[in-house]
Amino acid sequence: MRFEELPTPCFVVDEGLIEKNLKILNGVMQRTGAKIVLAQKAFSMTAMYPLIGQYLSGTTASGLFEARLGHEEMGKENHVFAPAYREDEIDEIVAICDHIIFNSFSQLERYKEKALAAGRKIGLRINPECSTQVGHEIYDPCSPGSRFGVKREDFQPELLEGVSGLHFHTLCQQNSDDLETTLNAVEDKFGPWLPQMEWINFGGGHHITREDYNIEKLEACITRMQNKYGFEVYLEPGEAIALNAGYMVTSVLDIHHNGIEIAIVDTSATCHMPDVLEMPYRPPLVGSGEFGEKPYAYRLGGPTCLTGDVIGDYSFDQPLRSGDRLVFEDMAIYSMVKTNTFNGMPLPAIAVQDKDGNCRIVREFGYQDFKMRLG
Repeated sequence: MRFEELPTPCFVVDEGLIEKNLKILNGVMQRTGAKIVLAQKAFSMTAMYPLIGQYLSGTTASGLFEARLGHEEMGKENHVFAPAYREDEIDEIVAICDHIIFNSFSQLERYKEKALAAGRKIGLRINPECSTQVGHEIYDPCSPGSRFGVKREDFQPELLEGVSGLHFHTLCQQNSDDLETTLNAVEDKFGPWLPQMEWINFGGGHHITREDYNIEKLEACITRMQNKYGFEVYLEPGEAIALNAGYMVTSVLDIHHNGIEIAIVDTSATCHMPDVLEMPYRPPLVGSGEFGEKPYAYRLGGPTCLTGDVIGDYSFDQPLRSGDRLVFEDMAIYSMVKTNTFNGMPLPAIAVQDKDGNCRIVREFGYQDFKMRLG
């Protein structure tokens, strides 16, 4: 099957581009000795796990189900962090996770003995109170009132027995200069306890595979902490693994006019790319320009009943017609894991494109996938 023969809507993950990203990440690991694990919250397409496992050290999870996925499908190092763990899930988490990171001293005190008895490495998430983001407040773990991590004023060093590492996560789609700033804040606030730690986790949000990312500075940050404290350093990017490596193929269903030209497509922002509404952002679209840049301008909207189900405003060299195919770029990250069936919308098919350009569908969804979720 070729790209143009795929059903729509359909996510397409390019295997060659995934491997290109993985080679960049593996290069960082080889040059520094740091370990990089896949943050499954951003990309959890198990068909790619054998390939990812060839290059990275394992996976990290945000709860039991992701932890099970990493354990069952990749079987390498398996890390987990959650704001709070459930009593009825902690035994299974302890059984399958190598690193268990707690969000508070109360959670640490409640569950650490179980984890230590199983030989697990115990971590504590800290909040360095160092916001470096602009325009992504919804994703800023250092924002006032954040529920993530222990601040310096609440730190209880007398309860650190058994804790072998610290974890922080402050970045979102950012470069290594922001990591450098964050590390300075970590040392400033938590420096007295860093020498007693065996490992440190820099969290995610590192856009390592972006063209303008400063890898040299990242590696300098890693080696600085390794040399100063004797740490083992972990990073857990999600987006960097699949950045610019996936597409969403959609079809135009109808053209509607209401002051502007509106193209109704079979892909929904609400259901299939919710970050368009949450962030918000305008997904890149092959062959298009900014609204008004090219002669034919359209607002692209989804088929649900939600008035705000709008993907964005675009312009084209030729007028759009029913049946035309559009290809959105950078759709492998987050969009795939956030899809939903609001309004009974079918979930997009999922396909892989190999290095020769051939496509294979790895999953299609139907009515039962909608019905089974609602009892």
